[in-house]
Amino acid sequence: MELKLSNVTKKFKDTAAVKNISYTMTTGVYGLLGVNGAGKTTLMRMLCTLLKPTEGSITWNGKDIFAMDGEYRKILGYLPQDFGYYPDFTVYDYLMYIASIKGLRPVTARQRTALLLKQVGLEKARNKKMKKLSGGMKRRVGIAQALLGNPQILILDEPTAGLDPNERIRFRNLLSELSEERLVLLSTHIVSDVEYIANNILLMQDGKIRASGTSQKLIDAMPEQVWSVEVAKGEVASYRKAYKVSNVKTVPGGVALRVISAEKPAKHAVLETATLEDLFMNYFGEKAGETDDEI
Repeated sequence: MELKLSNVTKKFKDTAAVKNISYTMTTGVYGLLGVNGAGKTTLMRMLCTLLKPTEGSITWNGKDIFAMDGEYRKILGYLPQDFGYYPDFTVYDYLMYIASIKGLRPVTARQRTALLLKQVGLEKARNKKMKKLSGGMKRRVGIAQALLGNPQILILDEPTAGLDPNERIRFRNLLSELSEERLVLLSTHIVSDVEYIANNILLMQDGKIRASGTSQKLIDAMPEQVWSVEVAKGEVASYRKAYKVSNVKTVPGGVALRVISAEKPAKHAVLETATLEDLFMNYFGEKAGETDDEI
């Protein structure tokens, strides 16, 4: 099982949304992490054959995915950021309709729909109309429709948008179960979505994969260190000009800052254990000096 990108570039007129990406994925969960506009959706749409690369190739087990056509789409499950649905369909009818489009036999469709409704926690809502669902419930229906064909490749674009904390935990647990036998790629800008379940994390910025690896490997490779330091309220602006500040918290007598810096920012600063959130801030957060807002 191998999904391989070789020197993939996608241009829109004179602008490159994805720039010369080469990467190979196998079984497991891959987290594509980056801010909005990094090129994540464009990359995923190419992996789903909705867009063709301007340059480079994408292959599945050595075969070009665009040449495979329907053969490739049979093994693919996809949840876009915004998925279409018929508002007057019930949840059950909608899933059965999607199953028919995917070519599932009626008996298989009924079995898969029943199983997935249970997995995503929508058994009691099976007869609700789609237009009556909350945003989080609609996302869960979207996740279920992506899984209908029991795909070998599951691609999810911002899948937890609109989900509450309990739903997000349920979703992460479900993905962990599913990843044992398939390739799962999810894009997000929410660090906690990938921190605990992704076998590998890809940091995407300005259309390029800037770094990749396990969460711990990426954190260990970060040249900067993380410090906690308490300062007077009036000093916050000067620290923000000099350093990347990942967290600001008011405490009795001043402000506690979490500072990312290769050098100790103050004599009384205390070295902290870096987290994936710190890594995200280091790559994608405001650079030192970009803001001088005070609390």
